[in-house]
Amino acid sequence: MKQKLSVTSRILVAFASGALIAVFFLPAWRIDLFAPQYPEGLTMNIWINGLSGDVDIINGLNHYIGMKHITVDMFPEFKFLPYVVGFYMLLGLIVAITGKRKFLLIYLGLTVLGGALAMYDFYQWGYNYGHNLDPTAPIHIPDFSYQPPLLGHKRLLNFDAYSFPDVGGWVVIAASALAFGVWFAEWLHYHRIAKKSKATIPSMAVPVLLLSFVMAACSAKTEPFKYGKDNCYFCKMGIVDPKFGGEVVTKKSKVYKFDDLVCMVRFLQSGTLNEEEIAKKVIINYENKDEFLDVSKTVFWTSPELRSPMGSNTAAFSSQASSRQSKSR
Repeated sequence: MKQKLSVTSRILVAFASGALIAVFFLPAWRIDLFAPQYPEGLTMNIWINGLSGDVDIINGLNHYIGMKHITVDMFPEFKFLPYVVGFYMLLGLIVAITGKRKFLLIYLGLTVLGGALAMYDFYQWGYNYGHNLDPTAPIHIPDFSYQPPLLGHKRLLNFDAYSFPDVGGWVVIAASALAFGVWFAEWLHYHRIAKKSKATIPSMAVPVLLLSFVMAACSAKTEPFKYGKDNCYFCKMGIVDPKFGGEVVTKKSKVYKFDDLVCMVRFLQSGTLNEEEIAKKVIINYENKDEFLDVSKTVFWTSPELRSPMGSNTAAFSSQASSRQSKSR
């Protein structure tokens, strides 16, 4: 992806970065509280540089349970958040003007990082706010905290607390989604062009690729059963009987273990794996718990006398002779 962004993509990135100006005029987050005595609800709106809403009423209620008085001064973030938003707007405009894909990737990476740090900071504030209570408060419930929800709903005594993005927050989310959408559209467009190009793989690369595929298939190996520790992938029962069970090994070396042939068969019928993904299907030799037999080269014997874990009552043998010999015992 060395080509520059298309004109349309650059316009969309510029629009996304410009849309962030909305958070200077609209609240970014809101917390709503509902209780029988406040059926109409109490709201606290959080802006990038301040608070609004029913903050005074909420502070009055929180006084009774020992929570700190909420003020703008207790949030140092309000002093630099406007500059952070301005930085993102400037970086987005740089992406739009230069059209460089690496700048878009940096923009997206910093967007993810910024969102994660914002949510972590919000969680930490809520934790400290809801746990560091005044022990002399009129209402004190031992081992009870009043941490507001990070996102969604939470019950706090007789209050239902809701925490969601406000209008400005949704604008930021939509702008971020638009920027990611531009990257995905550019990535898809580039790979479609590459697929249609006339570039061919050098002749020497073909045997190398084939060899790598063969080596990958050969690396798919079975795993010894850990009886009493391993569980059957299908029925989730512990694997304890060393005379039954089997494994399905994928070409990516993922091993699925089963305690009975019936579980293995039902797993294969479930469609969890395509046949092309499977490298090996093996089952334990009834006469040797440490030996796996390929299902295509195995002789099976079914009898109610075998009593397998999940009722298939089927055992595997390396040959007809060994099967007959076991039946005659």
